[in-house]
Amino acid sequence: MYSEARKIHLIEEVLKVKNDAVLLEIETILNSYNNKRKKKTSVYDFVGIISKNEGVEMKQAIAETCESIDENDWK
Repeated sequence: MYSEARKIHLIEEVLKVKNDAVLLEIETILNSYNNKRKKKTSVYDFVGIISKNEGVEMKQAIAETCESIDENDWK
């Protein structure tokens, strides 16, 4: 509830502002924040997260464990 009280206080302070430059600055900050939140994740955001060696290790682990089929598991 503390954050709700802070929001109300902030709104009250914004209502008191008489300077258009200050209002424009507040708008710019809010728009900047909202635009950052709307960014969709792309596959390119993950490039470089793991090294080539880590990728090779992951591929090897998958080949060793995930690609083996136990016929008894299907009964």
